[in-house]
Amino acid sequence: MRYYLDVEFNGFGGPLIALALAPEDGGVPFYAAVPCDDPIPWVAAHVIPVIGIAPVPMPVLGAMLAAYLRDDPHPVLVADWPEDIAHAASALIAGPGRRHPIDRITFDLCDPVGFDAARESAIPHNALEDAIALRTHMLAHPCR
Repeated sequence: MRYYLDVEFNGFGGPLIALALAPEDGGVPFYAAVPCDDPIPWVAAHVIPVIGIAPVPMPVLGAMLAAYLRDDPHPVLVADWPEDIAHAASALIAGPGRRHPIDRITFDLCDPVGFDAARESAIPHNALEDAIALRTHMLAHPCR
């Protein structure tokens, strides 16, 4: 199945703050956050106030993500930004030489024409709402 991915991170190139997947079939989404101890001012003003869930340690987020995807024989994570994919892939690293158990995963980077998460999301900069907005847009306007 396809899952529409959005993440929030602490500034360009910064560490992960929140990760969300909105499944294509409208089923139960995935949403988790990790602590952000020193947010940059923009993140402190626009992201932290709308996270809406308690953070968990990064290894817990990775285990939760793998568990969420475990029963899907071929999950495809669709993103509109390369850094989202990088953070999702990094979340699956359990430690040196180890990854959280997931049989296979595919990432699909797409540039959806006309998509603007800040305009289309019910709560801009909330990873879950942004992932849902991406799913809605992409189902109506698939990438070529």
